[in-house]
Amino acid sequence: MPSYPVPDNEAQRLQAVAALAFCADTPDPALEALVRVAAQAFGVPAAVISLMQADHQVFVARVVAPQAPWVIEDLSADPRFATHPLVQGEAGLRLYAGAALCDEQGLALGTLALLDTQPWPTWTAAQGRTLQDLALIASRTLQAGRRLRELAQLAEVDTLTGLRPAAHFQAILEVELAHAMRTGEPFTLLELELDGLDAIREGFGADAADTALRETALRLAQQVRLGDVLARLGPERFGVLMRHGGHEAAEGLARRVTQAVAAPLVLHSGDEVGVGISVGMAAYSDATESLRQLQSEAASALGEARARNARRWQMFAVTH
Repeated sequence: MPSYPVPDNEAQRLQAVAALAFCADTPDPALEALVRVAAQAFGVPAAVISLMQADHQVFVARVVAPQAPWVIEDLSADPRFATHPLVQGEAGLRLYAGAALCDEQGLALGTLALLDTQPWPTWTAAQGRTLQDLALIASRTLQAGRRLRELAQLAEVDTLTGLRPAAHFQAILEVELAHAMRTGEPFTLLELELDGLDAIREGFGADAADTALRETALRLAQQVRLGDVLARLGPERFGVLMRHGGHEAAEGLARRVTQAVAAPLVLHSGDEVGVGISVGMAAYSDATESLRQLQSEAASALGEARARNARRWQMFAVTH
């Protein structure tokens, strides 16, 4: 094997190798499939993938035996398929070779199939292995895509309430502010904070507090207008981006929110509990210079509302 110079960051490199958690005893079937495809494609007797440890190499590809492909070399000669429309019709199919797409538990997800209008006189073992390997790569690729989509959805949804998370809300606010500065289109930022969840948690348990939080989030979602954005900013704090709306529209939303949240909540035990809510609002204006300024104004208004009473609301720089 060729020797390699020791890099200056050898310790960091070894940590990166260790983080991959590969060893000869735990091969990765997708990597094994890849080296077999490489050997087949280039017509060489062997191909390997190895990881360089401090004083040796670890080979991470091993031969596995996936389910054999199903091959029909001439569909027209097989009584099971000779009269099929795809065989007798314009398609005129003759060859079918299919390999199963399976997940890590071996459950069949689908098929990778080859079709041809010419019958194949022979189907070699090497061709079968290549098709199996490609099917394995396809299966892993599909599952990786699924996991990436799931992670992306988790990143965009608060798992307890189903609302947008704080980071996503922040990005939306930045876009909205840039739009307002270009067009002068008004919008209002509302910050909302609940009171009473701690008492529910202490008296009825964490599950009851989570139930109250989810129900309150649902009530909030029912009050915001289509096109507005509702997000969970913290354990008991929410935010609303009210598009195309100034003071009057935002104050109307605050009234609806406080009324909706004021209604008693019924727990799974049948007990009725209540939470309070305070709302602070700040509307975009020509004096708004930054998102930080607008958020500071909304937070200031929220502090005033909390100081006055639960279930109350306050617009920045406006006295009610």
